[in-house]
Amino acid sequence: METKQRKILLSKVPEVTIFFWIIKILCTTVGETFSDFLNVNLGLGLTQTTIIMGIAFIVVLYIQFRATKYIPGIYWLTVVLISVFGTLVTDNLTDGMGVPLELSTAVFAVLLGLTFLFWYLSEKTLSIHSIYTRKREAFYWLTILFTFALGTAVGDLYSEQLGLGYLHTGITVAIIIACAFLAWKFLKFDGVLAFWVAYIFTRPLGASFGDYLSQPKEYGGLGLGTTVTSIIFLIPILAIIIFLAVTKCDTKPKSETTAAKQTNESKKNVLRQTIAVLCIFLAVGIGGYVWCSNNIAPQPNSSQTTLSGQLTDFIKIENDMLSCVNSNNFTSSKTSADDLERAWDKSAPQLKKIDKTTWTQIDGTIDDVLSSVRSRNTDASKCKSALDNSLNVLKVANK
Repeated sequence: METKQRKILLSKVPEVTIFFWIIKILCTTVGETFSDFLNVNLGLGLTQTTIIMGIAFIVVLYIQFRATKYIPGIYWLTVVLISVFGTLVTDNLTDGMGVPLELSTAVFAVLLGLTFLFWYLSEKTLSIHSIYTRKREAFYWLTILFTFALGTAVGDLYSEQLGLGYLHTGITVAIIIACAFLAWKFLKFDGVLAFWVAYIFTRPLGASFGDYLSQPKEYGGLGLGTTVTSIIFLIPILAIIIFLAVTKCDTKPKSETTAAKQTNESKKNVLRQTIAVLCIFLAVGIGGYVWCSNNIAPQPNSSQTTLSGQLTDFIKIENDMLSCVNSNNFTSSKTSADDLERAWDKSAPQLKKIDKTTWTQIDGTIDDVLSSVRSRNTDASKCKSALDNSLNVLKVANK
């Protein structure tokens, strides 16, 4: 009995209540919008934003590991920061290194699966209620990091690259989470497995709705902006954390009956369910990718085999940006950079289908333009060089 009480006292994570899911979704939304706020609105740039948030995340994670019990403020601050950092990891791979979202999705899915596998082989459980050792906590936070990185890649892949849209992506993910809940509630779906399915998919759910709220109306959003959206979600996060700290309603241990039921669950049955879930998600994911690629994204003309004539709008935007830079009007050039990024992302599915190699080349030059123009200490010469290079590539491809 003494050992059991000690384990409860040293538990480092909250009980899974309705507040857990509310604040988790809010945190994932902030992860998407706040990283965009730092990167774009404050002009820190992707690299500088990643370094700053990476350091902040490591510091808070260290404090979380040093804590001897679950402390709402520290725990949820860690979740917020790991959400931002996980988002930035994927953004760096996609925008900074040109890694396709399909590859990022596959890599993070494999890394997440391996983390689960090694966690289970080492500890014989994946239950969130068993996080009372340093080793299990390390597995837990590594899992969380990969869920955020994977969720970002999946969300961006379907909502932007495949043209499904933020709202439709969010609704689709919400349906998946609802199915996991109903299967657990009525079909004897394993509770731990249902928890992790829901946890993984709350990332693209929060990110999709965050983008839907923040992005301009012409790009499928409500146009609230990243600043307003971040504030809208940060306020309830703080309110709920204060509420949890005062009431301690998320620190009460589960009943003996529930714990026994989870412990005695048939391992073979759980294994069958896990394999079935993996097969379903693999089939639905690949099928959805093919369907979206063929039906959601605008279809190029069958005779269109090059990007000739398709890039005029981007050339115009970059010429306007170059004029602003030449007149040292960096405020207008940054506004045009936002227009360029959104227009390019919106056209990506169609242009990529026509000529993926050229699209990738142009995408790299546009990333250089966005990075130089949005730099906090804008260097006119670097901006001109990036714009000249990008315009040359665009004009050659547009002939």
